[in-house]
Amino acid sequence: MPKRYDLLVFDWDGTLMDSTLSIVRAIQHAFRDVGLPSPSDELAKHVIGLGLSDAMRYLDPELSDEILRQLVDAYRHHYLAQHAYIELFEGVAEALVRYRDAGFLLAVATGKSRQGLNRALQTVGMEGMFDVTRCADETFSKPHPAMLEQIMTFTGMDARRTLMIGDTSHDLLLAHNARTDGFAVSYGAHPLEALLVHRPVGVAHTFAELDEWLTQNA
Repeated sequence: MPKRYDLLVFDWDGTLMDSTLSIVRAIQHAFRDVGLPSPSDELAKHVIGLGLSDAMRYLDPELSDEILRQLVDAYRHHYLAQHAYIELFEGVAEALVRYRDAGFLLAVATGKSRQGLNRALQTVGMEGMFDVTRCADETFSKPHPAMLEQIMTFTGMDARRTLMIGDTSHDLLLAHNARTDGFAVSYGAHPLEALLVHRPVGVAHTFAELDEWLTQNA
C-alpha cells in the first residue's frame, strides 16, 4: 500500500518519553517552593506540552515576573533531579529506527526547551535520530502553528503528507492550525475525551498500538 505520509512529527513528553508523572511532580514541587498552592494532577497534566513559562502563567495568571522566574528555576531543579531515571516508552527506540529505514522523515515538536530536549536525546541515545526538532524557546509555543510549519519548511514537506502525533489537545490543535493530520495517544497527559474533541485520524492507547497503526496506515 502506498505511503500516506512522508513526515512523522512526534511530541516528546508523554508520547515518546514516559515523563508525564515526573513533570507533574516537578510542577507541584515548584509551586510549593515559592509558597503558592500546588496545582492538582489534572491541572498540571493539562499544561504539559506548552512552553514552560506559558504553562506556569496558565496555572497562575497573576504571577509576577520574579515569581515566574523562581518557578521556572524550581521546576528545572526538581525535574533534573529525576531526569536520569526517565525512559522512553517500551518499543520506541526500535520503532523509530524502523520508520527511518522505511523512508519516513522524523521530527520532534515539543514544549521542552532546546537545552532540555538535547539533554533528553543524549540521555536516551537518540542524538541524530530525527531530521529536525523544534522547541518552545525557539518559536511560538503550541498550539500556534509556527513550530510545525517550520518543520515542514525545513524538510520541504507538504501539510497533506505530514502527521503530527501527540498526547495532548495542544498537539492536536497544533496539527489543526498547521493544516496537517493529527494522531492522538491516550497514554500520556490528557484524557481521551479531551483528545477526541479534536477529531484525530486515529487513537492509540499504548505505544505498541501507535506502532501498529503507523506500520499499517502511515
